[in-house]
Amino acid sequence: MTVGIVGLGLIGGSFAKAYSNHDEHKVLGYDINKNVMESAFNENSISGELNEGNIAECDLILIALYPKASVEYLEKMAEYISRETLVIDCCGVKGYVCERCFPIAKKYGFTFVGGHPMAGRHFSGYEYSMKNMYNGASMVLVPEDINDENVIERAKKLLSPIMFGTFTICDSKRHDSMIAFTSQMAHVVSNAYVKSPTARDHDGFSAGSYKDLTRVAWLNEDMWTELFLENKDSLLTELDCFISSMTEYRDAIKNEDAVTLRKLLHDGKMCKEEIDGI
Repeated sequence: MTVGIVGLGLIGGSFAKAYSNHDEHKVLGYDINKNVMESAFNENSISGELNEGNIAECDLILIALYPKASVEYLEKMAEYISRETLVIDCCGVKGYVCERCFPIAKKYGFTFVGGHPMAGRHFSGYEYSMKNMYNGASMVLVPEDINDENVIERAKKLLSPIMFGTFTICDSKRHDSMIAFTSQMAHVVSNAYVKSPTARDHDGFSAGSYKDLTRVAWLNEDMWTELFLENKDSLLTELDCFISSMTEYRDAIKNEDAVTLRKLLHDGKMCKEEIDGI
């Protein structure tokens, strides 16, 4: 197949390397950074530049940009995209993107599916992309109609060379609600936690707990600001729940209420065991 990839950072670059690892696939790529384009071409991750003249050749187009930039790109290029092409975005929020991209696809006759590959690394950028980053990972797909098996199976087939482990099918509201909890909250809490003045003196006193909790404090502030604000309602719901729980722990500790504190800790332990096992 011919695959077009827009944005050759960690996400798009990993897709490019995975598809180009199979000789039968042709990968066309585009990135605003010319040095990245040159690196991708020299490493045979792409065979040429994706543009208005060849985008209609693509069986699949993957847009790996920030949400607003993804919508803007599709608006700009929609008239050149073939009706036979499937377009999938890779953004971390789906409501904002799908609400705008489904009508664009319908207007020009091609198919758009929201997507979110559930994989990543600590650092971003093409230089950190890997051909096997998605091996065994989950890929979330958000079709306009979640009961449209033809579109879902078509997407799975086109993505099959990437070796995803599972596909999760849902609507944009469920995606954004779940991601607010599993991803966005983790970044907010980690980023806030490390701001304690005590953190500067942690050397020699920290081990796995500190490292686990602060791993995602180092983040791309531009990208996460956009993702948080585009998913404001879901994220605020999770933040309010978390703040309420933290207040209960704080009050129990302040009041030396051992009975309540023990119950809070026990309940949390049981929640973890029920959800994920020990």
